[in-house]
Amino acid sequence: MAENESWTTRVDEAISDFVDPVAREIGEIVFYTIPLGDTEFPWIVGWLVVAGLVFTGYFGFAQVRHIGTAFKLVRGRYDQKNAPGEVTHFQALTSAVSGTVGLGNIAGVAIAVTIGGPGATFWMIICGLLGMATKFVECTLGVKYREVHEDGTVSGGPMHYLRRGMTERGLGGVGKVLAAGSAVAILFFTFFGGNLFQVNQSLEQLQSVTGKDDSIFSTSGGALFFGIFLAALVALVLLGGMRSIGAVTSRLVPAMAIIYVTACLFVILGNISQVPAAIGDIVGEAFAPEGVAGGLIGALIVGFQRAAFSNEAGIGSAPIAHSAVKTKRPATEGLVAMIEPFIDTVVICTMTALTIVIARTPSWEAAREASADGEPIASGVSLTSDAFESVISWFPYVLAVAVILFAFSTVITWSYYGLKAWAYIFGRSKASENTYKVLFSLIVITGALMSLSSLVSLADSFLFIAAVFNIIGLYFLAPVVKKELDRVLDYVRRREAGETEEQIEAGEAGGTEETTSLAK
Repeated sequence: MAENESWTTRVDEAISDFVDPVAREIGEIVFYTIPLGDTEFPWIVGWLVVAGLVFTGYFGFAQVRHIGTAFKLVRGRYDQKNAPGEVTHFQALTSAVSGTVGLGNIAGVAIAVTIGGPGATFWMIICGLLGMATKFVECTLGVKYREVHEDGTVSGGPMHYLRRGMTERGLGGVGKVLAAGSAVAILFFTFFGGNLFQVNQSLEQLQSVTGKDDSIFSTSGGALFFGIFLAALVALVLLGGMRSIGAVTSRLVPAMAIIYVTACLFVILGNISQVPAAIGDIVGEAFAPEGVAGGLIGALIVGFQRAAFSNEAGIGSAPIAHSAVKTKRPATEGLVAMIEPFIDTVVICTMTALTIVIARTPSWEAAREASADGEPIASGVSLTSDAFESVISWFPYVLAVAVILFAFSTVITWSYYGLKAWAYIFGRSKASENTYKVLFSLIVITGALMSLSSLVSLADSFLFIAAVFNIIGLYFLAPVVKKELDRVLDYVRRREAGETEEQIEAGEAGGTEETTSLAK
């Protein structure tokens, strides 16, 4: 066992020594901070938040005005017969949600409300609401410019809409560069952020509830077993394609949400008398935070940063899953996609934050004092676990299950994202796709044996590099989305008026023919 441990340690250190300088250089550029008051503002967070503000204004607060229609679409009210695609609106949504709801919702939020205080929660919610507009734009484009293959499978995402959409705008060269950059960035993050990191962290939580250093999963043999077992499950789902992923996540995501939200409610109801004070702290400290570096701006930055990192609005990853939906009208899925940041940030992140603020455990209070003195926070997961344990003594075991479910759902969704990026770069041949699947499964096993923290840090940088490529294209293609939104709103109005799918399609076809005739 010692030999195996020393072997993995040597490999880990060798890779870190090689990658660390590169990760540091790229990270300094991607996460470069701009002085703002008494604190520093990461420009990449501003890039994402400004996009949300611009699209919120351009589409007239679509995330508020059309959220009711979005939920009707998820329930299947406007499902279209014989529409191209692989999964339902609900399955596409759960697949995308499974890629964003993960360890960041548990650990990242705890760190946010420790560094930024309870007020950071308020700014998380605001950023999540803005992210809904960005998700609407990118996922509408994902369906608009997707490629439906002869076998019925679908390829979509920023690689496709940046290339094809920008070509339509007369900027084909720029579009190809943006598409290639997006594909490479998403693929890199797939391997080391959406895969390796998730496996490594879920194993760590499993070890903590099964004896820590004495756990069988702390041995190289136990870790290897966990890695192989998880890799086999992932491979089975991946072989089934998007239909299989949609079938799994449509059951797994609701189960995850029920388990986690129920646990949050246990803590909240167990401390019901403290709820008004906690809500008062969240709203009050959003504008007048105490003990937070940078004051109001500091709390705002921490909240925005956590939300932007959590819901991935603007990254370009979610449109890959949403592109597989069965629909003839792209904006229907754009509206459905708005629900994703709402679930991830407004609901899940807020529930975590509220639970921690209400519980006010000694460990959280100590971490807040340490943070105010400039000391780093060791583990966000432990702060969340302590909050739950204050009411549910056996909660660490439930958290272990939740973490593993979150990690597994994230891995299988990112496996699909990576496959589409890989196919865009290397082609859709059987040999090419099988090579990717084997490589992805091997990295799952590696994640159980080694941390490769430098590669994970580099992957984080690549994820936000993808946002730079993606959002540039979104600005150019926003008018296309506006036309698609008008088309869907007219469709919904006519369906509500009692017209059938066939009548609407006949009317649209007639309108097209009339327009063509007039043009001639």
